[in-house]
Amino acid sequence: MNGNLQTAIDLVEGIKAGDAGKAQLAVCPPAVYLMKVGGMLAHSKIALGAQNVCDRESGAFTGEISAQMLKECGCRYAIVGHSERRALYGESDQLVAARFVMALQGGITPILCVGETLDERGRGVTEAVVARQLDAAIDAGGIASIVQSVIAYEPVWAIGTGKVASPDQAQAVHAFIRERIAQLDSEGAQQVKILYGGSMNPANAAELLSQPDIDGGLIGGAALKADDFLAIAQAI
Repeated sequence: MNGNLQTAIDLVEGIKAGDAGKAQLAVCPPAVYLMKVGGMLAHSKIALGAQNVCDRESGAFTGEISAQMLKECGCRYAIVGHSERRALYGESDQLVAARFVMALQGGITPILCVGETLDERGRGVTEAVVARQLDAAIDAGGIASIVQSVIAYEPVWAIGTGKVASPDQAQAVHAFIRERIAQLDSEGAQQVKILYGGSMNPANAAELLSQPDIDGGLIGGAALKADDFLAIAQAI
């Protein structure tokens, strides 16, 4: 929830004018700007995404936005289960899984966020937490739904704190996620994209992205500056 309409326009114009190399890009503006940004991205290689999606198809759910509505705005992606939604707004694994399934049913690729807090990492339960969050989506939609989605690993303790998981720490969790998927679909596990979402920036992107199981980034603060966002894309 940053900036205003002009901020969004300037940012998208900056990204469109720059060089992203061969990276696949998507931007996820606040919902009120989706139509404007979607129009700006028409005929470009940059995809449009939403920051959330309702777990219901339609009905009396004031304030929510359905997958069909997002589709009509031109969205290809929708983030579900972002750590801030889980922590600040109490979204449970089951609710996130329902949003995940509804996005797929609406023809939108969900970006499923998973990750542990500092306390959970300190207690040595990182894998248990990530497995629980991932399994909720698998239970709700089946393993095929995971293969059709994008996974984003967010070490919550590394978001907005200036701390970053080391490449080895990030790779270990990414490898765990891929292996857990492989237990149910070995071929699909190699196809699914797993992004790193913990304060990736131009200074650390290349080293993080060099890890074998890190396929890209879910960029936060660095995405608010077109030059920084493009620098990360070039590192890919």
